[in-house]
Amino acid sequence: MSTIAVDTILDSNNGTTTSINGTTPNAYNTVGKNLIINGAMQIAQRATSSTSTGYTTVDRFTSFMSNTDQLAITLEQSTDAPDGFSNSFKWTTTTAETTLESNEYMGVQQLIEAQTLQHLAYGTTSAKKLTLSFWVKSSVTGTYAVSFYQDDGSRIIGSTYTINTANTWEKKSITIDGDTAGTINNDNGQGLKPIFHIAAGSDLTSTDNTSWGSYSSGKWAYGHTQNGVATTLNATWQVTGVQLEVGESATEFEHRPYGTELSLCQRYFEAFPVINGGQSVALILLYRATSQYWLNLIYKVEKRAAPTFNLGSGIVWTTVTPLIDLGKSSAIFLGTSTGFLNEQSATGSYSFALDSEL
Repeated sequence: MSTIAVDTILDSNNGTTTSINGTTPNAYNTVGKNLIINGAMQIAQRATSSTSTGYTTVDRFTSFMSNTDQLAITLEQSTDAPDGFSNSFKWTTTTAETTLESNEYMGVQQLIEAQTLQHLAYGTTSAKKLTLSFWVKSSVTGTYAVSFYQDDGSRIIGSTYTINTANTWEKKSITIDGDTAGTINNDNGQGLKPIFHIAAGSDLTSTDNTSWGSYSSGKWAYGHTQNGVATTLNATWQVTGVQLEVGESATEFEHRPYGTELSLCQRYFEAFPVINGGQSVALILLYRATSQYWLNLIYKVEKRAAPTFNLGSGIVWTTVTPLIDLGKSSAIFLGTSTGFLNEQSATGSYSFALDSEL
């Protein structure tokens, strides 16, 4: 076997190559470069469709709408996606807002855990630039805003993108400066929140946010001018291939193995599916000592924080409702008699879930 040992390898342009096999060289162009979890929208533990905002369908992405009057929507994990992707997050307006008032707003966002962002060096002169890239499709063309909110320092920056052709997948990228005056604490709280704005009233778009600065409501969606998704019946907005990475240019999307992506999602939400169409028992408290029945549940993934325990739709405790001691890695269920979770009337996809979302 032969070995080659060199100090430097330069290309024919003396090291100034802009791409290799179609990918731009980047010091962070490695496994784990994407700070977004579930950017390909493959994981949907809760449900594949919902008419409610919040964490309701695609994992790690949460939706919001505020101060609206008539608006009703459907959110779904759609199989309509650009080449190279199988799923997208889709917003459909099923009852349109008659008029978008100045204080109304809505959108989709992901809250990124602070301790995963320490390499950004915010608050120092070495603060790193970030590039957000994504595929987007909408029935309504126009200019849409994206903002980045930093929770620990209450700071914000934003930019815009344009949907040029209706009902057509388009790839977009946005680069923002590092925040030399910002703060991202080294903890399990909210570090950075990329926000896709779907509609925003004039109170939320009145103040320039194109450089980092202290948050004010007028900076929330600066530059956003197209509110037609909210005011048009059956209007749609979709996104997939969301990637946030260190650097000044977008690189090829990091397709992680399904099991890896699921584990990343389960740090924040872990669902235990209904078994055999609901004709079974999910949890059984076992005898330990006189009047003591217990179960120790080990989670698949350590949670961000001690989770809440949520029963699925139609799931009930039979005989006894136990005391539950929830930790970050496991839970102890304790009752005075035997008891179990009965799934026979289940109407949802999971029997119970552990929720540790930001």
